[in-house]
Amino acid sequence: MKNFLVLFREPDGRTEQHSEADIARHRENWAEWMTRWGASLAGGSGLTLNGRLIKDGNTSDDIHRVGTEIVGGFLILKAESLDEAAGIAGTCPIYEFDGYAEVREMQK
Repeated sequence: MKNFLVLFREPDGRTEQHSEADIARHRENWAEWMTRWGASLAGGSGLTLNGRLIKDGNTSDDIHRVGTEIVGGFLILKAESLDEAAGIAGTCPIYEFDGYAEVREMQK
């Protein structure tokens, strides 16, 4: 088994509003997905919007964003191949709110 990092990118939740019902359903879908793939998951977390951006030796009270897009979280996924890891990541609920995932093999 190899380790893969899955980066979840999504619109900043402060700029796109969703109904409480949609948010509740989204959280339920994540819980179901985590239960389904739990044996393949080796860690990860959602990320807060609190951070520091360090660039060119300067530190600012900010996080990296492209337009309104941010990195919302990450997972470490165990799989036999990049194709298998991408297949698993392709079933996650990140896409419900216009997010997307990047899957990369971790170096040993």
